[in-house]
Amino acid sequence: QVQLVESGGGMVQPGESLRLSCAASGSIFSVSTMGWYRQTPGKERELVATITSGDTTNYADSVKGRFTISRHNAENTAYLQMNSLKPEDTAVYYCNLHHRFGLDYWGKGTLVTVSS
Repeated sequence: QVQLVESGGGMVQPGESLRLSCAASGSIFSVSTMGWYRQTPGKERELVATITSGDTTNYADSVKGRFTISRHNAENTAYLQMNSLKPEDTAVYYCNLHHRFGLDYWGKGTLVTVSS
């Protein structure tokens, strides 16, 4: 069983930065794709960024050039560095672990609020 715990959310002003962390339990972290998704009330959860076990990354167009996803396999942790934050980045951010055998796990989410 895998558990994911997000941290690092909070309230910031436009233009500021935050770094989210996702700590994973279990032994499949290093062979899994890690992802960050976000959701606002009334909208579907949307992809923010993913990173494969081989460190290939993918970003939503809305965050390209501002957000960076990374992973530290020795610490079973994934990160999302968010720079130049905008009010439209306000959302609950969820961590996802996807294993190629079809296993999917989600964290409980961390709230990011960008407001002046």
